[in-house]
Amino acid sequence: MIEVSVKSLAFDRKSNTPVVILKDVSGDRMLPIWIGPGEASAIAMQMGGITFQRPLTHDLLVSVVGGLGGKLQRVLITRVQNSTYFAELVIVRDGQLISVDARPSDSIAIALRAEARIFADEALLEPASEIIATASPEGQGDDDEDETRMSGEALEEHLRGLRPEDLGRFES
Repeated sequence: MIEVSVKSLAFDRKSNTPVVILKDVSGDRMLPIWIGPGEASAIAMQMGGITFQRPLTHDLLVSVVGGLGGKLQRVLITRVQNSTYFAELVIVRDGQLISVDARPSDSIAIALRAEARIFADEALLEPASEIIATASPEGQGDDDEDETRMSGEALEEHLRGLRPEDLGRFES
């Protein structure tokens, strides 16, 4: 497992989907994960230092874990299967480790709030140059990076303006 941090949030205009970009803390490899608008908003709000009077879902979970005597120790992004990423919340309570299956997007939002470290399986990381080419419109690279990157505030504003029909159909 390689420690990663949230480098940025991007928006894939082709699929109309937010992307969280994780970066290897000691190298140039990255891991893009396409996520839902709600989770992107939660990550953007935490990165932007935006707080609310009442706890949002991710804040609530951190409070519940703490209230039960636990602490989120780390998040593990373990694998991808059929284009779906898998993660685990590793909670420590009374010296015992508890692993909880979770979506990476929720795990990242929770880790940011709990100030927990995030790790990804080394096989999931790709060289930064491949990520930039993939995330850029028509694979044009660094010159178009501004077209796909948004500040936390800009992404949050964009997500608030989306209608359900803008996101296409979801099938289970």
